[in-house]
Amino acid sequence: METEQFVLKVINEPHVTYEQSPPTIAPKLVNQSSPLSPALWNTREFYCYYVCFAIVVPYMLYEGYSLSKEDNLNYSQFEHLLSKGWIMQRSVDNSDVQYRGFRDNIPKLILLAAVYLGPSHLFRHYMASKTTSQSGPLYRLYFFLSASLIILTILYGSSVLKILIIVSMSYTIGQMFQGSLWNPTLTWVFSLGMLFLNQLYHGYSFESLGQSFAWLDSYQGINMRWHILFNFTILRLISFNMDRYWQVKTSTSQYNLFEQTSGTFDGELITDKMRNTIPCPKSDYNYVYFLAYVLYMPLYMCGPIITYNNFISQIRYPSQNITTRGVAMYALRLSVVILVMEITLHFIYVVAISKAKAWDGDSAFQLSMIGYFNLLIIWMKLLIPWRFFRLWALMDGLWPEENMVRCMSNNFSAQRFWKSWHRSFNLWTIRYIYIPLGGSKYMIYNIWIVFTFVAVWHDIELKLFAWGWLICLFLVPEIVASRVYSFAKYGQTKYYRFICGVGAVGNILMMMAANLVGFSIGLDGLKSTVSNMFRTNEGFLFFLIACVCIFVGVQVMFEIRASEKRRGDPKWKM
Repeated sequence: METEQFVLKVINEPHVTYEQSPPTIAPKLVNQSSPLSPALWNTREFYCYYVCFAIVVPYMLYEGYSLSKEDNLNYSQFEHLLSKGWIMQRSVDNSDVQYRGFRDNIPKLILLAAVYLGPSHLFRHYMASKTTSQSGPLYRLYFFLSASLIILTILYGSSVLKILIIVSMSYTIGQMFQGSLWNPTLTWVFSLGMLFLNQLYHGYSFESLGQSFAWLDSYQGINMRWHILFNFTILRLISFNMDRYWQVKTSTSQYNLFEQTSGTFDGELITDKMRNTIPCPKSDYNYVYFLAYVLYMPLYMCGPIITYNNFISQIRYPSQNITTRGVAMYALRLSVVILVMEITLHFIYVVAISKAKAWDGDSAFQLSMIGYFNLLIIWMKLLIPWRFFRLWALMDGLWPEENMVRCMSNNFSAQRFWKSWHRSFNLWTIRYIYIPLGGSKYMIYNIWIVFTFVAVWHDIELKLFAWGWLICLFLVPEIVASRVYSFAKYGQTKYYRFICGVGAVGNILMMMAANLVGFSIGLDGLKSTVSNMFRTNEGFLFFLIACVCIFVGVQVMFEIRASEKRRGDPKWKM
C-alpha cells in the first residue's frame, strides 16, 4: 500500500506530471461522461456517404494517375526526375531525397538489423539473469553501447568523435548542475545552439582545428552527413538532463521508499506513464548508460523517441506489450505499407510534379490532387522508416511509442492531429516543453513556443517557421469554437454533429494549407492553387463540391471515433 501511495504521489508531483496531455480542444462528438451514441453505419444518411465515397475516391486516384501519364502536357517538365521502376515497366517517382535515402538502402538496413539482433538476443539470454535487483548493473547496456559505436564508426567514420564530443558536453552539463536551475537552462541553450551550429558549419571539419587534424576528414565513413540525423540525438540529450534534474528534485524520503519497494513492480504492474514519470535510481544516471541510451542503434537514426526514464525502466523491467505474434503482425503490416508506397510512386508522380512546379494550365481540382497526394506520400514516407526502426526495437525487446496512430486522411482536428502524427515527438514536447511552461493554463501562449521549437528542430528554414506559426494561428479558431460551442452545452442537440462537421471542414482546409507550405509545394504552389480556385466560376464550384466531400468524410471520422469509444478503444480521443 505504501508503494502504491508513493507512486501516486510521484506521478502527481508538479515537477514530474509531464505525461498529462493538454485538454482536447477539438469539437467533441462524444464525451466520456455522455451515454454511448447508437451506431450510424446502417442509416440512410451513411448509405448516401458510401455512394459519395464510391464515386469520389476512385476519381481522385484516376486524376492523380492522369496527371502522371506521358500524354500530360507538363510531363516533359518532370520526366527527368523519374527513375527506372520495377512495376509493369513503369518509371518510379524516386525524387524525394529523404525517402530515396531509405528506399534505396532497405536491403542493407535489413541486413544490418539482422546482424545486430543475433548477438543482442544471445547477450540478452545469457546476461538477463545477472540483473536481479532494482538498482543492479544493466549488462545489456554494455552490449548496446559497443554495438552502436561499431556501427556508427562504420557509418560516419571519424565523425563519430564529433558525436561523442557533443553528447559528452551535454552530459557534463547535467552532471555538473544536476538539480540546479542551471541544468535545464544550460541544457536548452546548448541543445538549441547545436541545432544552429551543426547546420551552419555542415557538420564541421577537423581541418578547422588545424592542419595536423586534417587527415581525419578523409575517414568519413559510408555517410559523411552525420549531422542531418543528429536532431533526434538532441531530443535524447535533453531528455537525459531533464530526467536527471527531476530525479534530483524528488525528495530523499520518496526516493528511498521507491528504492526499497520498487522490486515488487514487475512488467505487468508498471504502466507506460510510470516508466516516464518515476525517476530511475541515482546510480542509473551514469555515463555508460547515458551513451547506451543516446546512441541506441535501432532508434538512433529517426526514432521513435523514448525518454531516458522509460528506456532504463524497460531494460530493467521488460515491457509485457511485446509478443511474438504482435511483432510478426507488425512486420506484415509494414511490408504491406511499403508495397502500397511502391505502387503509389509507380503510378502517381506528384512529388516530381511539385519539385518541377509542372502545373501550368492545371485546373483547381488537379492542383488540389497534386497537393493531397503529396501530403499522403509525406505521411507514408515518414510512416515507413519510423515503423521499420520501431520494428527493429521491438525485436530487440524495447517498446517505443507508435509514431503514426492514424492515417493522415482520418483527422479533423488540428490538436488531435498532432496527438497521432509523430506521436512520440508530441509526447516529448508535452513532457519537456508544454507542461513545464504551464500546460493548458497558458495554452494560447505555449503553443507558439512549442511549434517554434518544432520548426527549428525540423530545419532552420523560413517556410518551416511559416508552417509552425500557421499551425498556431489555425489552432486559435478551434480553441475558441470548442469553448463557445461546447459539448456540455449543445452536445445533446440533433444538429450539434453537423455544426461540428462544418467547423472540421475549415480545420482540415487550414491544416492542409499549413502542411503544404511547410513540407510540399510551398507558398508558390499554395498561391497557385488558391488563385485558380477562386478566380473562376469553375474553380469556386470545385471548392464548394470539395467542402461537401470533406464534410462527408468528417461525418465518417466522427462515427469511427464513436465506434472506438463503444468498444473501449482509447484511440477515440485522437
